[in-house]
Amino acid sequence: MSFRPMQTVNPSLSRRRLLTNSSALCGLSLPTFLQSKSVASEQQLQTMGRAKSCILVYLWGGMSHLESFDLKPEAPKEVRGEFLPISTSVPGIQISEHLPLLAQQMDKLAIIRSIHHDDSAHGRGMYWNLTGHRPPRAGNIPPERDDWPSLPAMMTKFRTAPRGVPSAVRLPYPMVDNGTLQAGEYGGWLGVQCEPIVMRPAGGEAFAGVSRTLGAEVLNLNDVDVPRLTTRRQLMARLEPPALRTPEHRSFHHFHDLAEEILSGSAVKEAYSLERETPRVRELYGNHLGGHSLLLARRLTEAGVPIVQVCLATGELNASSGDMWDTHVDNFNRLKQRLLPVFDRSTAALIQDLSERGTLDQTLVVVLTDFGRTPNINPSAGRDHYPYVYSMAMAGGGIQGGQVYGSSDSKGAYPKTMACTPPDIHATIFQAMGISPRAELRDVLNRPFPVSDGEVLPLS
Repeated sequence: MSFRPMQTVNPSLSRRRLLTNSSALCGLSLPTFLQSKSVASEQQLQTMGRAKSCILVYLWGGMSHLESFDLKPEAPKEVRGEFLPISTSVPGIQISEHLPLLAQQMDKLAIIRSIHHDDSAHGRGMYWNLTGHRPPRAGNIPPERDDWPSLPAMMTKFRTAPRGVPSAVRLPYPMVDNGTLQAGEYGGWLGVQCEPIVMRPAGGEAFAGVSRTLGAEVLNLNDVDVPRLTTRRQLMARLEPPALRTPEHRSFHHFHDLAEEILSGSAVKEAYSLERETPRVRELYGNHLGGHSLLLARRLTEAGVPIVQVCLATGELNASSGDMWDTHVDNFNRLKQRLLPVFDRSTAALIQDLSERGTLDQTLVVVLTDFGRTPNINPSAGRDHYPYVYSMAMAGGGIQGGQVYGSSDSKGAYPKTMACTPPDIHATIFQAMGISPRAELRDVLNRPFPVSDGEVLPLS
C-alpha cells in the first residue's frame, strides 16, 4: 500500500501563509495585524473555558476507527469488516453496533473523524497524541528529560491543586511497550515535579505507599500503615540532609511527601474509597478495571485533581492479556467480546454520571488513542497500525455535543474533509480549559514555548 505524504492532507500551513499574505494585502503593518489577531483570540477564548477539570481516556494500542466511530458499510468486504453501524440519539450520526451505550450519549459527544499524523509505532504515536508534538527520535523511546511534556504535565503549570491533592494523576498504570516506559507520559523538560503520579483503584496490585514500576512513581492507598510510613519518612529525612540530595532524591521525596499528605487525610483519600458510591453508580461503570478507573477519575476531579489520565483497559496490562487495543490478530472477536463493551460501558457511564450530577459542563472528557487501523483486513483477521486517519471524541467542558467534525474517504484511509492533527486537538483542549493555546511554558534554560502550535477546532 502506498501512502500520501502528510502535507497533502494538512492545510494548516497554507492557511497560516494565506493569513500572513492577506494582512499584507490589506495594508496592515505586522504589529497592527498581531494586535488584532490577539484581540480576536481573547474574544474567542471567552466563549469557551468552562472546564475546571479534564478526564483523558487513553486507548493504548490504537483503536480501530473502522469498528468504532467511522464505519464504512458501503466499502468492499475486505475494508468494511464484520460490524454494522447503528443510529444514535442524534439523527444522521451512526457509530458501531458494539457501542450502544455511547450511541445513547451522542447528543453530548463530538466525534472527530479526520485526525492524522505520520508515525505508526505505538510509543511514538502516543507521543504525538499526548504531547501534541512530533516524536523526537526513532525507535523505541523511553522517557528523557529533553522530551516534550505530556498534556497532564503541561496542565500542572496552569492549574493549582489544593494541598494534599496531586496536580495530575494517571490510572491505573504507566504505558509500557517492549518492557519499557514510554516518552510522552512524563514531565520532560518541565521536570519531575510536573509528572502525573500513578494511582491504582482499590483491588489492584498492592504497593506500600509509594513504589515504582519500571521507574514510574506509583501510589496505592490499600492497607497502608500511616504511622509507620510517617516514622520511616522522618528517619530518612535525618539520614539524608536536604543539602546532599540529588535531583533524583528530590523527585523521590516530592512524591513521598505528597503520598504522606494524602494518606494522613485528604479529599483524595476519601475519593479513593469507591464503596462510598451507591451500588447503582458502581454497577453503571462496570465491575472491571476500566470501570473502576473511570469512576475513580470522576471522584478525583471532584476532590480537586485538575486532570486525570486513564489508560482504559479491561485488566492488567501485558501483551498476552488481550487488553491493549493492538488488534493485529482476531480484531473483530477481541473488539466485540471485551474491548468495545468495556470502553462503551465505562465511558458512557462517565458521561451520563457527570451529566446527572450537573458537572459535565465543568469537566472536559477526551478520548484519544495512538492511531487507527489499516483499511484492509490482514490474513490474521486483524488490522495493523495506521496513523493516516483515525477518530477521537470529546464531551463536556463547553464542547457542543451531537456533532461530527471532519470525515475520512470511502475506505477510511485518509482525511476527506477538515483534516486536523494532534496539535489542533491540544489547542482545542487548552482553550476548553480556559488556557490560551499560545500560553507560554519555560524550559530549564528559561526559553519560552507555546503550549500548542495547533489551531482550535470549532467545536463549541
